[in-house]
Amino acid sequence: MNQTYDCLPTLNDTQVMEFCKNGFLMLDGVVSEDINQKTLEYVNEHPGGQPVEILLEDWFLDGVIKNPDAAGAVRSLLGKDFRLPNLMANHRVECPVEGQDWHRDGGSKFGPELQYLQVFYYPEVCPREMGPTELLPGSHFLFSTPGYMGHYGNIKDSYYAVASAGSIFLTIYNIWHRRSASTANGIRNNLKYNYWRTSLPERDWLVDPNFDLTNADWALGGSGIRDQFVDVVDAARMYTWLRGKSEFFNLIGGQGWPIGPHRHLGEAYGIPEGLELE
Repeated sequence: MNQTYDCLPTLNDTQVMEFCKNGFLMLDGVVSEDINQKTLEYVNEHPGGQPVEILLEDWFLDGVIKNPDAAGAVRSLLGKDFRLPNLMANHRVECPVEGQDWHRDGGSKFGPELQYLQVFYYPEVCPREMGPTELLPGSHFLFSTPGYMGHYGNIKDSYYAVASAGSIFLTIYNIWHRRSASTANGIRNNLKYNYWRTSLPERDWLVDPNFDLTNADWALGGSGIRDQFVDVVDAARMYTWLRGKSEFFNLIGGQGWPIGPHRHLGEAYGIPEGLELE
């Protein structure tokens, strides 16, 4: 255990920016049906909440943990030689069951740094009726204590991680989430694990020469759960950190970058020089 892994990155600048804005990325149906079936056989034989030993199975390590689509996305966000999971949980429930309260997982740290990823793997199809994970886009920057979070019910523009069999769902660790209520009958498995960064951040994902940093739209959109423009600033600050240029981030405020550049005639002002010239 405690292995590191490296592979080719698969995300480009726009996809990295969207991850910073939303706090998650769904990779639908990327695991083969053969691996899905082996996983279901394993968790049915080991129905406990922490089937850690599955990480010692070569077929699971290669087919899920090192899955090319998933690992390529992890590589894009955490850099080279990222550390592989050494813990495994299975949020296995017998449906129908009531939904959970909104929460963020223990140990959450807020800020622009992305040092680890929280990942969910659905080895079987998970429609809305089976209670997929529900999360709130952009909430990885939204601090609230558990006592307050538990009072919220339905929130407009929440996202239900409805998934095909073999889907892998990457999230920022402290994003607000909960198991949604289910109405169908049956067992729902949801395997959960983390990857960690070991290298300094740099822009070594798939660099898009046509990506326009100065006029990119950093706004989350939706129901407006954040104060005006705060979502824009937080997303741009995280993207800047991922490029290894956090020391150049200098918010001048007003209508300066990254606030509202897509509404300007011509180039926005206030672009951090270290980013503009890269």
